[in-house]
Amino acid sequence: MKALKGSQKKYLRALAHDLKPAAFVGQKGVTISLIKEINDGLDANELVKVKFVDFKEKNIKTALAMEIAQHTKSYLVGLIGHMAIYYRENSDAEKHRIVIPE
Repeated sequence: MKALKGSQKKYLRALAHDLKPAAFVGQKGVTISLIKEINDGLDANELVKVKFVDFKEKNIKTALAMEIAQHTKSYLVGLIGHMAIYYRENSDAEKHRIVIPE
């Protein structure tokens, strides 16, 4: 995976602004079912929001967000408040929904 530029992340965050959370991270943290739910959302839409419900400390949210990105093989586009935004390009070229500017 090639790293995204700052301007590309900003573009994706703008696209994600009106999205509803696709998954919620509760007190159990990162689970297999959570990863499956996020993967399904990324396969369908390429861009998803995940809400942290029971975690208030920023360092814990950051660690969990990075763990989710590793498990889903996606980019962590942003972590704003209690929301994390993830992007993963669809492997099927015909199903691409988002065109990221260079």
